[in-house]
Amino acid sequence: MTATADREAAASNELMPLAEYLGSVLRRLRALPPLDLDLTQAHGNVLAADVVAPHAYPAFDQAAIDGYAARWEDLAGAGRIGSHPSFGQFENTARTVRLNVVGDMGAAHWRPVRLTPGTCFSVAAGAPLPIGADVVVPVHWTDQGMAAVEILHAPKRGSGVRRAGEEVAVGQLLAAAGSYVTPPTVALFAAAGIGHVMVRPSPRVVVVATGDELVDVGRPSQPGQVVDANSHALTAAAVEAGALAYRIGICDDDPEGLRGLLEDQTLRADLIITTGGTGTGPGDMLRRVLSRPGPGRGTVEFTDVALCPGTSLGFGTVGGEEVPVVCLPGEPGAALIGFEVLARPVIQMLAGAEPVFRPGIKAHLLETVSSPGGLREFRPAYVAERRGGGYTVQPLAGGPYTLSGLAEANGLLVLGERVTTAAAGSTVDVLLLDRRR
Repeated sequence: MTATADREAAASNELMPLAEYLGSVLRRLRALPPLDLDLTQAHGNVLAADVVAPHAYPAFDQAAIDGYAARWEDLAGAGRIGSHPSFGQFENTARTVRLNVVGDMGAAHWRPVRLTPGTCFSVAAGAPLPIGADVVVPVHWTDQGMAAVEILHAPKRGSGVRRAGEEVAVGQLLAAAGSYVTPPTVALFAAAGIGHVMVRPSPRVVVVATGDELVDVGRPSQPGQVVDANSHALTAAAVEAGALAYRIGICDDDPEGLRGLLEDQTLRADLIITTGGTGTGPGDMLRRVLSRPGPGRGTVEFTDVALCPGTSLGFGTVGGEEVPVVCLPGEPGAALIGFEVLARPVIQMLAGAEPVFRPGIKAHLLETVSSPGGLREFRPAYVAERRGGGYTVQPLAGGPYTLSGLAEANGLLVLGERVTTAAAGSTVDVLLLDRRR
């Protein structure tokens, strides 16, 4: 559906289309300033600049396996062509080739040596290749002789050899700005001689739950009480998104106390996430407090968005440093969906990550579902790969049971504003969640 159609569908309910709202928020954000970090400290951060190889890898011609480094010409008369699953074509013959072993070379060997006709070196994997060698015969293709060796099979020319720059050439792009530093990229950078990289720091995220009715975990709630599940869940979600997250806990609906707590947290936060109080009811103190601008305070704008669950979201800044703040609903399922559609992209923007949104796929819907008209619904779902290619998606509990559905989900089924029914067998959009199952 087009953006115009989205806007028309939402307008009838005076709700802002989700795509329009996200665009207005993300345009206000900039990635955090870059840092020059040691390679081991950079793991998990996002690169702030392209990384190119200053040196080749391997840095020199070397043996890829344990064996005997030789000249292929000395093995060429070995007979008919055969094959081996690991080394490709080789020459297989009853007549062996005998070579003199003129030395041993380990990985720490540094003196250059040269092969002469009819000779070879015993080499360890990683050892520099003797000048003139163009093949390494694996040990089990020989009689493992020490002064002289019988070659039982002749490998293809170049087998068992790694040439300088074969894997990484000087000036080659190793990783682009916006990508995460992973353990394999750490190894690749180190192998190419890189000890420091420019990265964006992991955003520091503070999570606050608001409401007089909230009590901490560890006991069942009584009438007039609600256990604070949100601040725990949202802190975990922020960590999963790559942030350094801190749970502050529960803040009562005291206007001055609420404003003071949030402004205090600006000293340690790149982003503040609140949950609860985003509506217009008599107990929704957060919206009333943060909507009022003041000198050096910043302000938060609350918007009714065409989103299900949880239509009311807030975004703005607090404190003199104008730290971004995201305000999510108090209902736990709506808070987690709000995190996925709003807070997580904000964290990715601050981290400089690309892309900022979860990956999306098309999937075959296994069960007919209904959806509220005029709202873009994100429903918990389970995604599986189809035999022969593609995906299937099974809807899980949504609506008032979104929280229990999310506990089982590895994806979010996305149903647009004009969808009231999605039939089994139809093709639907799904966002993939990163769940370690």
